[in-house]
Amino acid sequence: MKFIGVTMADTPSFWWQKNSLAGLATAPLGFIYGFVAAQNMLRSPKHYVDLPVLCIGNYIVGGAGKTPTAIALAKAVKKMGKKPGFLSRGYGGGIVEATLVDVETHNSKDVGDEPLILTKHAITVIAAKRNEGAELLAKSGVDIIIMDDGFQNPSLYKDFNLVVVNSKRGIGNGFSMPAGPLRVSFGAQLRKTDALLVIGDENGATQVVRHAARAAKPIYNARIHVLNARLFKGKRYLAFAGIADPEKFYTSVESTGAKIIHRRSFHDHHPFLDEEIKEMLELAKVEGLEIITTEKDMARLVRQSDVHKTLAEKAQILAITLKFDDPKMLENVIKKTIENYKTRKLKAM
Repeated sequence: MKFIGVTMADTPSFWWQKNSLAGLATAPLGFIYGFVAAQNMLRSPKHYVDLPVLCIGNYIVGGAGKTPTAIALAKAVKKMGKKPGFLSRGYGGGIVEATLVDVETHNSKDVGDEPLILTKHAITVIAAKRNEGAELLAKSGVDIIIMDDGFQNPSLYKDFNLVVVNSKRGIGNGFSMPAGPLRVSFGAQLRKTDALLVIGDENGATQVVRHAARAAKPIYNARIHVLNARLFKGKRYLAFAGIADPEKFYTSVESTGAKIIHRRSFHDHHPFLDEEIKEMLELAKVEGLEIITTEKDMARLVRQSDVHKTLAEKAQILAITLKFDDPKMLENVIKKTIENYKTRKLKAM
């Protein structure tokens, strides 16, 4: 069973069902996996960097909204007069050593798709070894490191862990893989959580919120906001997405008043093949449709083949941002990260 880089539709349906027979039958395996993963996650970090480290994580397999959250935090850091830097694993890319992302020379096969988006907003480093990436950012003169992944990885010390939860999916059936979508047992992950951010208005995250509240974790809320929504109203589209939850993207497109005639869903981080692109281009041409996709998918079309370039030129991006219920949330999280970093420094003296 494949757990990384899958769409929500590809995950077993019982992962999102309470008390399913399949979930209960595989629960013992999930308990063992979750326990072992927890022992690793809770290990003391081996590496410390002389900068505040703010990690954006999620509890489960699949997307929750980490990247737009990281971008919002970077913008807030800039407003505070400081220089942010992103640290990412660079999933899907071939480069493993610590590397500064350059949109003029790198493509998604080099560094992954998300770093190409992040580097538009702040200096971005990818690294298989988080400590090496953090040190490269320190040498690059940033004031604070924002990790777009790595919550479950214990190698680098984090001063603050902000965990993002999708309001529809929550933590599914609450089991660890392969019985459910949790990457590590929920208790261990909650223990490492400094604050929770629930994105959306649905009630699938009620269980998570309840446990977080009992553990006295700060809980914030945000909603997805489509930029320039009026530009899409009344148009007919072929929509394609290779992200963790394509349905969330399609819902956002239709919320603008646009009509999706054809949908094409792919695995998360899917490298588009020329044949797949040609099929979409031809279908859109024959039926007189416009094409729309996500910013993340568009990143995987850059600096590729001529066919990729053609699709990139024809496709529109549904750009989104987050609207936070608490206007001071971003600033509060950043300040708490810096405060924790200063406390860490004093203890080390």
